[in-house]
Amino acid sequence: MRPLTSSLALLAALGLAAGSAQAFTPAGSDVVYEVGGEAFEGYLSQAAGEARGSVLIVHDWNGLDDYERQRADMLAEQGYDAFAVDLFGQGHRPETMEERQAATRALYQDRERMRALTLAGLDEARAQGAAVPTVVMGYCFGGAVALEIARSGEAEEVMGYTSFHGGLGTPEDQSWPTETPPLLILHGGADTSVTMGDVATLAEELEAAELTYEIQVYSGAPHGFTVFGDDRYREHADARAWSAFLIQLDEVL
Repeated sequence: MRPLTSSLALLAALGLAAGSAQAFTPAGSDVVYEVGGEAFEGYLSQAAGEARGSVLIVHDWNGLDDYERQRADMLAEQGYDAFAVDLFGQGHRPETMEERQAATRALYQDRERMRALTLAGLDEARAQGAAVPTVVMGYCFGGAVALEIARSGEAEEVMGYTSFHGGLGTPEDQSWPTETPPLLILHGGADTSVTMGDVATLAEELEAAELTYEIQVYSGAPHGFTVFGDDRYREHADARAWSAFLIQLDEVL
């Protein structure tokens, strides 16, 4: 196991990222691909040298933008290939709350399509040279998608799943497979969109299924606490969450 970046260094790096979000210059490249005749546009950032594995990043409800690109570049700097998948379609980046609600609602109501698009993104990442095995992670809406894929058991050579301030509810017609890889749930204690009651319910489900999981809750952190440049951003919680994620990657990849 290689040494991980110190907490102080992580805080400095994340503070720099937060402060320079508007000046971000991508180090990777956008990738246009097709799923069932539809065009999608992901983003690939590859590690220098031999990668230790890869990370599939699932975007929030506003679609893939520079936030996911920046996170992908941060992972590449840590020695992992990273691919940010597109679930909305090329050029479809909803801007208003109503448009974002509609885009995510469409996939929540068609979970077969949600899973198919995510798994197609995973296939594209590997076709582009992303290393295996993989960890699937996501932010907010993307966190809910990561857990959806975990419950499906359909992803091959995936060693773990992570949700950053994501939706945690399990649909009534779904359950947790006994062979689900380790789960990491990173949650804000001041999140009013996904409550601590939701966290407790998920923990009860995972205990009942006898799965390996870890839940971290950060005091005072609202929903979306990792989003650079947003009023909800909490640097201390973000640094701890990112450190926990790097530990997961170090352990399972």
